Amino acid sequence: MTLFLISFFLLYGMMHLYVYKKIKAALSLHMSQLVILITWIGLMVFAPFIIRYSEMLGWEFVAQLMSYAGYIWMGALFLFIAVSLFIDVIRLIMYLAGKLLQQDFSAIMPAAKSIFFVTIIIVLSICSYGYYEAKNIRIEKITIATSRMSHTVNRLRIVQISDVHLGLIVREDRLRKIINIVEELKPDILVSTGDLVDGQIHELDGLSDLFNEINPVYGKFAITGNHEFYAGLDQAIAFTEKAGFTLLRGKAVNINGIINIAGVDDRTAERYGRYADSDEATLLRGLDQDVFTLLLKHRPRVNEGSADMFDLQLSGHTHKGQIFPFSLVTAIYFPMDSGFINLQAGSALYVSRGTGTWGPPIRFLSPPEISVIDIVPKK
Repeated sequence: MTLFLISFFLLYGMMHLYVYKKIKAALSLHMSQLVILITWIGLMVFAPFIIRYSEMLGWEFVAQLMSYAGYIWMGALFLFIAVSLFIDVIRLIMYLAGKLLQQDFSAIMPAAKSIFFVTIIIVLSICSYGYYEAKNIRIEKITIATSRMSHTVNRLRIVQISDVHLGLIVREDRLRKIINIVEELKPDILVSTGDLVDGQIHELDGLSDLFNEINPVYGKFAITGNHEFYAGLDQAIAFTEKAGFTLLRGKAVNINGIINIAGVDDRTAERYGRYADSDEATLLRGLDQDVFTLLLKHRPRVNEGSADMFDLQLSGHTHKGQIFPFSLVTAIYFPMDSGFINLQAGSALYVSRGTGTWGPPIRFLSPPEISVIDIVPKK
């Protein structure tokens, strides 16, 4: 964890240094203005630490204020760097083309100040749209026909929420909207595939009661994500169970002979020494293979040793990058980063883009979703 924190602050600090140099090159700042800028940058670099520490001390107002300031800044910072690098690449191409063609293209290149303000306008436009997109929850529907579904059931509807990140920013208004949408979908089963909570959650007790308005006929099931461990596993478990979910940590259930549901802990548990040790393949092997098997697993990684032992794996975690072009980075680490993917031996994977937001309350080209999976008997 210490190595991670050092790496994070080093990288985050370098990003701020890049932006500082861009600002200084574009604007003629007086000494007093430079002091204000450096103070702001220093505050923003350590904002995640300040937020976490304020949560631990119970300073909710300070933590919430810093969350909005720090995380919106984080999103804007990333976008500023992405746009600036794109413009820098274009300038480099024009410079090299000029050298190759023995032409001077410098006259048609805007001044650094003009480029800076164009970049600011682009970033503010994306942030404004992204704030709207983050609140515009999409409903994604898929239908799976299977011979492992009892013909006594015409349709089994599973509704998936994932990566809600209830905490300092995602609060009652957002959760109320999620609850209303889920109720309208009339699920037979509701599942949460990790990261239901985010950060310290001792102030979120009232939010768990909202989930009790949803009572699917076959129940509600959840697994841990990495943020359950960051928030404090015991608190996260208490919150999830109070919300009416059955938490599957290396466990499986069979519901009336209609469906098997298995769930495993996120691998973050190993770093905290809290992994509910149950080998995934062993867990699945013990289930009735003639019954449709649903595997809940936070990260969209498929265990090759158990890929033919489940029918559908539901995952989340990636947010599909949340803010483009960060999705290009997440796609490197998780090639199966969103949507429905057919696997070997008739198995399938569905990866949710997530229902809430982590960090910046912004999404760009990656809208939040609630997933609806209708399982029907194959005719």
